[in-house]
Amino acid sequence: MASVTAAPSRTAIGRLIVLDGPDGAGKTTQTAQLVERLRSARPDRTVLPLREPGGTPLGDALRQLLLDPAYTPAPQTEALLFLASRAQLVADVVRPHLERGAVIVLDRFFLSTYAYQVGGHGLAEHAVRAANTLAVAGVVPDRTLLFDYPEGEALARAEARQAMDAANDRMHRLGPAFHARVAAAFAAYGHADWQRTHPECGPIVTVDARGSREAVAARVWAAVEHLI
Repeated sequence: MASVTAAPSRTAIGRLIVLDGPDGAGKTTQTAQLVERLRSARPDRTVLPLREPGGTPLGDALRQLLLDPAYTPAPQTEALLFLASRAQLVADVVRPHLERGAVIVLDRFFLSTYAYQVGGHGLAEHAVRAANTLAVAGVVPDRTLLFDYPEGEALARAEARQAMDAANDRMHRLGPAFHARVAAAFAAYGHADWQRTHPECGPIVTVDARGSREAVAARVWAAVEHLI
């Protein structure tokens, strides 16, 4: 495993909070909940919700390509397109807003790359990690919330959501075996040993994503309140 030393290159008071985990775990809902609560708690600060891939004109165009079922990119192509979108997002949006003291709430970041491209597709971690290091240029999350939700229930929820979506994106068509590998990878990221060897991901807190929306939102807030 390649050794990577990643440290924030910023000294401003901005905060980068990431919500990550498998599809169907409720990240998107909780991102909106957290943004609303942050804006109420700190009306003096800019609170910016973002998602990956996307967030810039180039990133949004790459998102359409990545999720379009008309294309079947090789795993290496997929990884590089995701990371290209990330590099543009960090350069154009994340870093400038952090330097101005904003609080950024980001739906997906490092952990998704490792789970889907390394865990799911089996790409070499050292190669993906090196490319990710280039893409983020030293930006490290202040906190990543890793959503823990039963694999079968999460996948069923994601499939039900996609059944109502005419686009039915390509990533959801990769099959149960692929998504089982992704879920296993996410589960490993909650372990302290993995976190010690991946400092580029910053502090990771596992959040129980079961229960009502309000119950999960309370756990999310408890994990980040002291950062603001």
